[in-house]
Amino acid sequence: MNPAVEAAVAAEQKSAEVTDWAARIGWVVGLLLFIAFVYWLMRQGWKWRGSLQSDLPELPTAPAEPGEAKLASTGRYHGSTTAGQWLDRIVAHGLGTRSRAELTLTDAGLVVVRPGAQDFFVPVAALREARLDKGIAGKVLAEGGLLIVTWAHGDKLIDSGFRSDHAAEQSTWVDTLNDMIKTTEGTAR
Repeated sequence: MNPAVEAAVAAEQKSAEVTDWAARIGWVVGLLLFIAFVYWLMRQGWKWRGSLQSDLPELPTAPAEPGEAKLASTGRYHGSTTAGQWLDRIVAHGLGTRSRAELTLTDAGLVVVRPGAQDFFVPVAALREARLDKGIAGKVLAEGGLLIVTWAHGDKLIDSGFRSDHAAEQSTWVDTLNDMIKTTEGTAR
């Protein structure tokens, strides 16, 4: 092909320069406003869900002397849901906030320390079940990737999801928690 023809074809393929900056800026501003509006709607939905769950009592705090630690672990807290309904997230009292977590199991119950979020305590009498599962509201992992602890709070059963930094520990947690629950139920009768 002739070099002059190639140069002409290449010049034709070159995109035109942007000359209508006002329209471009208008589209960008419009898109940013739309994104801000969607974010605002999501925040309003979160606040609305919290107001629907306002009947949930305040979270218990750990006793001054919870006792000697049976198990301790660090990892992530992935949220809490209504027991058996893994998509019904509970947001009241900060239970919907994901965070790092330090779990400590004592004879008194389960202490959950969350930097940057509200800590809480699950008394041993409130513990109902522990199991390994694959998901909880907004977080899905491989089968058995999450430690789910079911506990009673007020008149509601709650599933709380944790992921240990050392996944091999999670089955030990399940066994120990379920043994404690059986022992507690046996002495309560």
